[in-house]
Amino acid sequence: MTQSDPAATALHWVRARSAPGHELPVGARVALHFHPGDDASEAGVLESILELGQYLSQFATGTSNGGLTAVPGGDRWHWEQRIFGGAYDHAEVHHRPVYGALDLDGDPYGPAPRFGSSYLRLRPETLVRATFAYPDSTFGPELFGVADRMGLIAHFRRDEFADDGAAAQSGGMYRDSLDHYIEAHVHGGVKVPEDVEALVVDPSFDDHAVLEMADRCGLAVETHPGYVAEVAEIAAHPDYRGQEVADLAHRVAEVMGNSAQLRPIDIARARRAWDLDGQQLKKVWHCLARFGRTW
Repeated sequence: MTQSDPAATALHWVRARSAPGHELPVGARVALHFHPGDDASEAGVLESILELGQYLSQFATGTSNGGLTAVPGGDRWHWEQRIFGGAYDHAEVHHRPVYGALDLDGDPYGPAPRFGSSYLRLRPETLVRATFAYPDSTFGPELFGVADRMGLIAHFRRDEFADDGAAAQSGGMYRDSLDHYIEAHVHGGVKVPEDVEALVVDPSFDDHAVLEMADRCGLAVETHPGYVAEVAEIAAHPDYRGQEVADLAHRVAEVMGNSAQLRPIDIARARRAWDLDGQQLKKVWHCLARFGRTW
């Protein structure tokens, strides 16, 4: 293990800091969430992934549905330096790990929908080169794991039970449901379709031409139950992401032809049609994800 093999170095570093206990259950998978129609370029994210034949990190793409700090000296750079023991400090950007979340329970919507309405569910073979952190790296986690040393699962489960009780006392709004997941990092690259078990999309994208391209590329395509939020429900919670975001959600739904409801495809089309603040649209998606499904 040398600096010339940053993936192996990172895996070794995290393994040494991972608590023994649970191994990953047989059905566990890593999911890489994204919005299939969102991109700064003319091509959508899904189309870009399929054409490139791989899923790259924010360091390489410059895009993210989280924070945009993946630059030398940025927050993401420092988080990775800490989590992976400096393994990637001098690596080329395309060698850096990609971020996803660990699905332990087979949630059809995926484990971390805050980062996108669709996701790539990776093959189980990728788990041996994945590392895990809880909570998200944004919060400076102290709990880490690899496939055969997943003691952090017990902490994750305890938080789930704690949330259940607190949520029952406060109308279910105690904690943001979008924030509860185990972060995953896949090292050594993610090839598409070779490393992908299935592409899972929101049914509002069923007629999306890129899905035909996914099928031609050999990707199995599935749909989940779908996100549909009542605009009135979003408007009833202006404290969730702010009144401006609630108003923008209503505007998007109205212009896209249905002032009563909002779907993921509506946000994708609005991004293409208007010059809108990407961070504000990201918050509109949070509202749709939070109030547009049963948790």
